[in-house]
Amino acid sequence: MAAVCSSSLFRRLRPGLPAAAVLATAVLATALTAAPSAGAGTAYPRVAPAPGGAAAFAAEPTGTAPPPPTSTPSTPSTTPFPPSAPTNLTATQVRSTSVTLTWTAATRGCCPVVGYDITYYQAFDDVVYGVSLGDVTTATITTYIQPGRQYSFRVSARDGDGRRSPSTDALTVVTPVTDTGPDTTPPSAPQNLTVGDVTASTAKLSWSPSTDDTGVLGYDVYRFDGWYTSTRVATVPGTTYTAALPPETPLRTLYYVRARDAAGNVSIASNTVTLPTTSTPPPPPPSTCRVTYRNQSEWPGGFVATVTVQNTGTAPIDGWIVTFSFPGDQQVTTAWNATVGQTGAAVTARNADWNRVIARNGSTTFGFQGRWSASDAPPTGFSLNGAPCTSG
Repeated sequence: MAAVCSSSLFRRLRPGLPAAAVLATAVLATALTAAPSAGAGTAYPRVAPAPGGAAAFAAEPTGTAPPPPTSTPSTPSTTPFPPSAPTNLTATQVRSTSVTLTWTAATRGCCPVVGYDITYYQAFDDVVYGVSLGDVTTATITTYIQPGRQYSFRVSARDGDGRRSPSTDALTVVTPVTDTGPDTTPPSAPQNLTVGDVTASTAKLSWSPSTDDTGVLGYDVYRFDGWYTSTRVATVPGTTYTAALPPETPLRTLYYVRARDAAGNVSIASNTVTLPTTSTPPPPPPSTCRVTYRNQSEWPGGFVATVTVQNTGTAPIDGWIVTFSFPGDQQVTTAWNATVGQTGAAVTARNADWNRVIARNGSTTFGFQGRWSASDAPPTGFSLNGAPCTSG
């Protein structure tokens, strides 16, 4: 496998952006695509000439007209044309910080294929990365690959004169959060995200459930500004979420969903949907839950804690997910009465089958044991099914 010859990055355009932002990005893209080729190994992207687009040069006049041809030429046209697109782009290995790709070689056009260009980007981000390779059909990409992220890859062929083929269809993968843990398989992507009931201030999102080899812990709901900022607005146990209508904004406001398992692996994102906007942000709904966190015992390097969730609303809660973040460096090791997952400082706890319903004015308690080294300070902010709870 040949080494990477060069790399590049540029920003891709987003639909629905302010004219100034689009113009600025377009100028950058034009500068990149207009760069002259310097042969194999040149940073890219650039635009390949259209098939048959090169001009034919006329012969110098001699003063005497040449005799007409005696027969139709049998040689093919020598007008330059690029290679065909590579095919069968596949990820043969996906690890937390690398992705190995293979593909079927392109068919030469007018000139031999001398290399391949790979472009890739992280989902819901505007930066596109590129690497330029020699004449190979496999490559391991490590630059800018991070755990628990979604990436899309395309490959195009390049001949000796810098002509580039069309790209392959996009190949989308999601990296695991770890390569050594007991669970490195992400859940399947949620399907068919749709917008249902819409009121003056809210809209109901729904989607088809995901599957996982060890079980789906919950679903993360994200709001995306159409440029490069995604915000997780809720983690819910089921396949619906009622979102507040966003305020009017010059950018687009999209929503998408990812499934999450207990190990912290996340799925490929669902499709995106757009919600209607409101001229004024709706007031936050009143809290319908109270969460009490207690350190039952603590010793150097370890602790045991319990969390009590009380339903202060007017209706039973059928299925619950409690989310919070540790202010210290605590790490959950075992849990009871709930399925608990942790990514960084963020903790997600989902109900067991037998305590999924919390009656009005009722409560349930789960607990866990963990380790710490620098700080075992208790968390102070909690959410239940995406809605903030009071603490106490």
